[in-house]
Amino acid sequence: MPIGTIVQLQVQRSSLKVASEDGRCYDPGPIQQVNSLDLDPGGVVGRDDAGNPIIDVHHRDHPMSKNRNVNGISIGFVTHYELMRERVGEHLLNGLAGENILIDTTQSFALGDLPERLCIENSDGSTIELIDVQVAEPCVEFTKFTLQYSPSQKPDKAVTETLDFLRRGVRGYYATYLGAPERERIGDILRVRP
Repeated sequence: MPIGTIVQLQVQRSSLKVASEDGRCYDPGPIQQVNSLDLDPGGVVGRDDAGNPIIDVHHRDHPMSKNRNVNGISIGFVTHYELMRERVGEHLLNGLAGENILIDTTQSFALGDLPERLCIENSDGSTIELIDVQVAEPCVEFTKFTLQYSPSQKPDKAVTETLDFLRRGVRGYYATYLGAPERERIGDILRVRP
């Protein structure tokens, strides 16, 4: 069963949670959109316009890796960004949560209900399997960013309520890939594994 089409691919060159003069904050600056992603068991590597590799900070081989053996690949949905914008405002552009793969779909998986096994169908008709799909828990730094709080602002009731809203998949999902290296491109299809 098709879920939707890949419309954006990106990598995080370094951590998006950084220290500032006023405290830890969320900085989307290290997010870089790419034309294709190479998936392997360690995570994802983006390819720039010239085909040069850009390793994601969640890949096991990144020098400052944030890989926890469950977060090598991240997936988000355009419909979830629409939900987030309804709550926090139009400033929250697609992709700012830092997911690697953004899917355009009419469906929402905001109740933690994305199946545990998915596949991506490439333009040549071949498929690759994603396993261990699970909710990506939101962090306080991203939550404050969505609310446009400064790093020095203490979390309050609005942060707590928005953090709860972002849970259960609204913020996105993680997945694992265990096969041989594969390349994914914009236009590939995300499906529920048959």
